[in-house]
Amino acid sequence: MRVIPLLLCWMSGTTLAGNMPALVVSPDLVRGRPVGGAARKPVPAQPAPAVPEPGGPGLAPAPAGEGATVQPVHPADIPPAAEPAPAPAASVAGPEQGARAAPAGEETTQVSALRISGTRAVELVADGEAELQRGELVLTADRLTYRELTDEAVAEGNVRIAQRTDEITGPSARLVIGERTGEFEAPHYALTRRSEPRPGEPERVITGSGSADMLYFEGENQYRLRNATWTSCAPQDPDWYVKARDLELDYDTELGTARHGTVVFKDVPILWVPWADFPLVGQRQSGLLAPTFGTSNKTGADITQPYYWNIAPNYDATLSPRLMSRRGLQLGGEFRYLGANYRGEMRGEWLPKDRVEGTERYLGALQHEHRITPRLRASLDLNTVSDDQYFEDLSSRVAVASKVNLLRQGRLDYAGADWWSASALLQSYQTLSGSSPYRRLPQLEWRANRANLPGGTTFAMKAQYTEFDHPDEGRITGGRTVLYPQLALPFERGGYYITPKVGLHYTRYSLDRPETDTRDEAITRSVPIFSVDSGLNFERDTSFFGQDFVQTLEPRIFYVRAPSRDQDDIPLFDTQRFDFSFAQMFSETPYGGYDRVADANQVTVALTSRLIDPASGAERLYAAIGQRHYFSDQEVTLPGEARRTDRRTDFLAALGGQITPHTALNSAWQYNPRDSRTERFALGVRWQPEFSKALNVSYRWTRDVLRDIDVSAQWPLGGRWYGVGRVTRSILERRVTEAIAGLEYDGGCWVFRTVAHRFATTEEDVTQALFIQLELNGLASIGANPVGLLKRSVSGYGKINEPGSGRIFGTD
Repeated sequence: MRVIPLLLCWMSGTTLAGNMPALVVSPDLVRGRPVGGAARKPVPAQPAPAVPEPGGPGLAPAPAGEGATVQPVHPADIPPAAEPAPAPAASVAGPEQGARAAPAGEETTQVSALRISGTRAVELVADGEAELQRGELVLTADRLTYRELTDEAVAEGNVRIAQRTDEITGPSARLVIGERTGEFEAPHYALTRRSEPRPGEPERVITGSGSADMLYFEGENQYRLRNATWTSCAPQDPDWYVKARDLELDYDTELGTARHGTVVFKDVPILWVPWADFPLVGQRQSGLLAPTFGTSNKTGADITQPYYWNIAPNYDATLSPRLMSRRGLQLGGEFRYLGANYRGEMRGEWLPKDRVEGTERYLGALQHEHRITPRLRASLDLNTVSDDQYFEDLSSRVAVASKVNLLRQGRLDYAGADWWSASALLQSYQTLSGSSPYRRLPQLEWRANRANLPGGTTFAMKAQYTEFDHPDEGRITGGRTVLYPQLALPFERGGYYITPKVGLHYTRYSLDRPETDTRDEAITRSVPIFSVDSGLNFERDTSFFGQDFVQTLEPRIFYVRAPSRDQDDIPLFDTQRFDFSFAQMFSETPYGGYDRVADANQVTVALTSRLIDPASGAERLYAAIGQRHYFSDQEVTLPGEARRTDRRTDFLAALGGQITPHTALNSAWQYNPRDSRTERFALGVRWQPEFSKALNVSYRWTRDVLRDIDVSAQWPLGGRWYGVGRVTRSILERRVTEAIAGLEYDGGCWVFRTVAHRFATTEEDVTQALFIQLELNGLASIGANPVGLLKRSVSGYGKINEPGSGRIFGTD
């Protein structure tokens, strides 16, 4: 019986095919199985015949029937027409035959269905649960027609195209498999891509989904849609989407282009754009960024419409026109660049005429870093504004509005070796409030620190020359040379250390004094300084509340001896007194800068204890207490500073650490034992049981100067709502110095934030601002962004939709 179908195939192929339709052969005759009983295991076909010349041999008929499976050969396997090959006797292999291996680098096409009919190497028609597979691409439909000569598939009824994480479904489609060209009628699609992780950020996975009247395949990863939508929300019922008459999705550049587009949120159009590019996976590209809206009592209604220009992978720019209802139209811009050996940023703002002040106002800034050679680096930091009130009037951030000096600096740094370095500095300031600091024009410095010298000694050296200038002609100017060589002999063992050190602080001044000042213009000063730093380290195993710890006990003694020198004729170029702290207690001098070298005959004694987790090595709790003792009265002072006559300082104490997995404590206390009273006290507690849950309380008190309480928090309110806020109240002045109140809502694929901010730079000058933001994950952040303010103001604040998305049609 198996011979009959083979004879029929041979007769139709050699004699009858020229004028007869292709013969459909029942699988009952081929396999001897009942209808529908054949397994649907794909099997490879034999090599396909060549296309016949007119009047030549006929085509062999393809087998057909229910449960049939055909795997046509890749089109590259078809012999060229100039060398026709004879048709095979049969074109379907039985399930007992092994599959033919595809040539290396090529992919075969597998077709399976309940019923298959057609002519082999020309056209196959698959009906019922039809499936075509090539590599990672799978095409399924109720009915599928595959034309092998053109590599084209036509699918009808419940069509689904899937490749890796991408899926497109709809009623009908035509696709050239290899070229990935064709069209899809009324599709619903979901295309998933992973972004390249940025420094400090996790990898982002964004699924873009939507529907269209028609989708056109225009090559691998290239799609064009008509009357389409796109969203990163769940495709069933998206809260927001981009609706466009024409939509292009290019997943090679990861860029979408919408023409005649509208952003729709909760079925309400909120933004219309005639043309715009937007990121498919949150990467950079040119285009409009989201407009930002805000309001404050200084600017009125505040609207900015930025445009982002992705000039090159290492260059970009942002143009930011800003309209303020009270002030007028301001033009702003930013340019960033990055090279193999350099990077930098330029910013500018220009307000032609401030309606309130009636004057032109501007800002300019340049930051640049350059690696000239592996050892030589240069940097520039230049900043300027038109007037002293610029930030106070036009900024809504307290950190910016309270700026006092703007830095203008150029610097060269040279690393000569592992043990020495040199630098050159030009530095000045634009002073916005208070007195102007001295300019350094220039400052040359050489530093060295060489260990392992003969006898175990260590050599350190500071050499500096500075030329000081000042915009006020009535101030003293001039040059200062500092040489400070030091030699130390450290002894370090497992349980203790002791480091004696001796140095000579030499300073020479060459001054230009006003004509009325008759004091010396050339001054030299030499001060020998001797110090000994020593300490012990004790450890023991202990346990508290059922948990094991390693407890340390670390006493430390620091002695300094320096004789007194008359320094009243030396001007103050850059010197001021340090705040009293643990770091200052273990320094040789209480002054910052070189214009005063303090006399000293003193010893500092401190004791520190820590609890360390033996498993992780993390410090869970620390406690410290210390005091400085003097053996002589103070001789060297700053102008207007009272001389110290006490023989001991206040006590300093500190307690803090991660006392529980969710609770951190920091506290500091300065106690005056002479008058038995507290001089300063600070306490801060943070409780953070999980992400986006944080509560911070701090209290600061300084006698006759400061007394305030600060409370900040972020907490879920229920129903996807989160509250965030901060209040800083000066108890001494009986007023709130800063307040933040905000609400956040996590919609799953979008977040809404509104934040009110009030701060006072002085008692009379108060700034109030309102932030409103709608962040569409994967696409847009529309409105004024308060996230930076919240992160700076609320310790432990967590962005509720991390890793978050960039600004609309742009970058983070």
